[in-house]
Amino acid sequence: MRLGVMYDRDLPPEQLIPFARTLDETSVDDLWVVEDLGWTGGISSAATALAVTSRLRVGLGIAPAPLRNPALLAMELGNLARVHPGRLAAGIGHGVQEWMRQVGAAVPSPLGLLEETITAVGELLRGRAVTLHGTSVHLDEVALVHPPAEPPPLLAGVKGPRSLALSGRVAQGTIIPEGVGPEQLPGVRERIGGGEDHELVVFTFLHIGSGTAEVTRSAVEGQAGFLGVAPADVAMASGTAEEAAAHVKALWAAGADSVAVRPIGPDPLGQVTALLSAL
Repeated sequence: MRLGVMYDRDLPPEQLIPFARTLDETSVDDLWVVEDLGWTGGISSAATALAVTSRLRVGLGIAPAPLRNPALLAMELGNLARVHPGRLAAGIGHGVQEWMRQVGAAVPSPLGLLEETITAVGELLRGRAVTLHGTSVHLDEVALVHPPAEPPPLLAGVKGPRSLALSGRVAQGTIIPEGVGPEQLPGVRERIGGGEDHELVVFTFLHIGSGTAEVTRSAVEGQAGFLGVAPADVAMASGTAEEAAAHVKALWAAGADSVAVRPIGPDPLGQVTALLSAL
C-alpha cells in the first residue's frame, strides 16, 4: 500500500521545489503533479520534482492524449525514466473534453485515441520500432534512440466503464479521480479486470481541521460536476487527522494499491504531516 500527495494546481509553480524536497524527507511514497489546461505542464513539473528529490516516485497525473503526440510523449517519458530510473509513473487520459475543444484538440473517438496512444507509447518505451495506422495515431517505423532500461508504468486516468476496461487491457495501472469512495472501488476493480500487477491509484481530497465544507466547497462542487454526482456524494479524507486517516485506510482496504491525497486549504504540508502521524 502506497501513500501519495498531489501538488495542487492552484499552488505557485515555484513552490513545487521546496514542497517536493520536504516530502522527500517523509515516509510518503509518491508525489503527483498535474497537467490541466491553463495551469502547468506535467512533464516540466515532473522533471522539476524528480531533479530535486532522491527517493520519491513522481507521478504525472494526467497527460491528455489529444494534446500529446505519442512519439513526443514517449521521448519525454523515456528521457525522465533514463535520468531517474524507477521513479516515474506516467498517467495518460482522455483530457477534459471542454478543454480539448477550447484548444482545437477534440477528436471523434477519445476512447480510440487513448488506446492507440497508450499502446504506441508503451511499445516505444520498450525500445521497439512502431508502425501504427489507427483512427487517430499514425506512426511509421518510429523508435527511440535512447529507450529506458526500465520503462515507466503507464496508467490510464479514466472513470467511465468502457475506459476502465480499456485501462485493464493496455495500461499497467488506473488512476481514479477525486471523489470516488471505498464502497465503489470493488466495482471499479471488476470493470478494469487486468492482472494482479495492475496498479489502482485513487486520488482523494484531503482537508484536516474545522470548516471543511466552506474550505472545500469550490473543489467539491467542480468535481461533483465532473463525476456527475451530487456534491454530498464526493468522498474525501476530512475532519480530524484520525478521521482522514480512516478514509485512506478504507480506500486501501477496498482495493486501492495507492492513495494520493490532494490537500485543500491552507498549510498543505501541515495537513500531510498530521495525516502521516495518524496513519
